Amino acid sequence: MLLQIGRIPTLIVSSPVMAEQVMKTQDHIFANRPTNKIMEKIFYGQKNTSFSQYGEYWRQAKKMIILHLLSNKKVQSIQPIRDDEVTLLLRRISASSCSVNLSEMIRDTTNNVVSRAILGKYLASDKKKNDEFHYSLNKAMELIGEFRVEDFFPSLAWLGKLTGSSDLVNEVYRIIDGLSSAVIDDHVARDKAEKPDFVDVLLRLQDDPNADIVYTMDEIKAIFMDLIAAATDTSYITIEWAMAELVHNPEAMEKVKEEIRGIAGKKSMVEQHDTNKMYYLKAVLKEVLRLHPSVPMLLPRESMEDTKILDYDIPKKCRVIVNAWAIGRHPDYWEMPEEFQPERFLNSSMNYKGHDFQFIPFGAGRRACPGIAFAIATVELLLANLLNHFDWKLPGELRGEDLNMDEAPGLTTRRKMSLVLVAEPRS
Repeated sequence: MLLQIGRIPTLIVSSPVMAEQVMKTQDHIFANRPTNKIMEKIFYGQKNTSFSQYGEYWRQAKKMIILHLLSNKKVQSIQPIRDDEVTLLLRRISASSCSVNLSEMIRDTTNNVVSRAILGKYLASDKKKNDEFHYSLNKAMELIGEFRVEDFFPSLAWLGKLTGSSDLVNEVYRIIDGLSSAVIDDHVARDKAEKPDFVDVLLRLQDDPNADIVYTMDEIKAIFMDLIAAATDTSYITIEWAMAELVHNPEAMEKVKEEIRGIAGKKSMVEQHDTNKMYYLKAVLKEVLRLHPSVPMLLPRESMEDTKILDYDIPKKCRVIVNAWAIGRHPDYWEMPEEFQPERFLNSSMNYKGHDFQFIPFGAGRRACPGIAFAIATVELLLANLLNHFDWKLPGELRGEDLNMDEAPGLTTRRKMSLVLVAEPRS
């Protein structure tokens, strides 16, 4: 569909064929990001790599992030952090005498893994600041995902003040900037002999005469806060939906538990290398990402010149939104697309890398998510251990079919209701 919304032509892509045209055949034309008033405010002039304009700054930033954080070697190097945080989570659950808010616990654990990998420490030193960050992150995802009148009708920008959304944006920025400034101050003051983390790498580039690019303090803040927000949100949402779907589908739950426990045996903890043999677990995660992609409408793109797609004229500066949620449920490509059936992936070569355009939870092409290996390693390990250590059920007399499966609005597909479950230690 090509819609004219105010001054901006907007192309909605909801089929694998058209998605391939945008993200592969003409990826070089659709690699830009449109300007976004919320992103410009919260992420320091839109200098976060997720939304930065296509060009040399984005290329160098992506290259640096992959080299120092997201390469397979780096992902393997932070395995002790993942193991440590999973162990702490299992202890927290075991210490609970009644039902647990699994959504909140998973969120905190994934945030801890990501923060320690990027910052070398926890993002916030106390629960109040940690809760403030997650509040601001939730609000930011809602604001970025909602329809903003002023983006399409600039003359109506005053509506933001009338509705109070401008005040909310300023509040979110205040919280995020306060935390990011504290991180920078801590790293500037720390002993240079300490093992450098990702933020140290960014800061040391400022003193490197041979660096391809020297980042300002605001650009450094934008980059590392973008990574923390994106990695935390998408990972915990995937685990949360996986647990919800398994509780909702008891047969699949029994199958995946049998596989995990058969491979783990009597070990106190599932190890990362164990998950390589858990094919049904991998199929469960793929099915979860098909039904509940973390970002249902992939981050918007913008055409950099006039072009044609299959005889359709697409103008320059056309906003392009790829509907991964609809593509993952397209009846021409999926049998019983609304059903949760991990078995569909057991004998399939389909993967997350953006080569199969009917399955694009991480996007494809130049602007695909570069953190696939980081995310999947965390999600597989955490989910495998949750299912190995505990049997899960709904509180009281509730059954799987009673579970609310509604999604909340926003850029990402959080559950509308927190996932509250009873964890019974495995016998």
